[in-house]
Amino acid sequence: MFELNGIVYASEKSKKISITDAKVTDHLMMIITFASGEKRIFDASVLTGSAFKPLEDDAVFSNFKITHGVITWMNDEIDCAPEYIYEHSYEYQDNNTIAM
Repeated sequence: MFELNGIVYASEKSKKISITDAKVTDHLMMIITFASGEKRIFDASVLTGSAFKPLEDDAVFSNFKITHGVITWMNDEIDCAPEYIYEHSYEYQDNNTIAM
């Protein structure tokens, strides 16, 4: 339970999820780095509907930017909530990291 602006909520307060980096790896595939440092693989083919249709063009998909922790495309015309990306992505193990 938590209180926010005088309203009491029965659930737990969710932490803000934010994206700090992303790298396109293949058609509609990205490695996303979150503010926590965690990296995850995101398959953007889960983004359906006419609003996301332009992302099927590899040139459009790879021309993204991160604005206030959110990935955007086409001069901020297309975006996707980082919470959605996190929930629909998969754990990524960086094989370049050497454990000591």
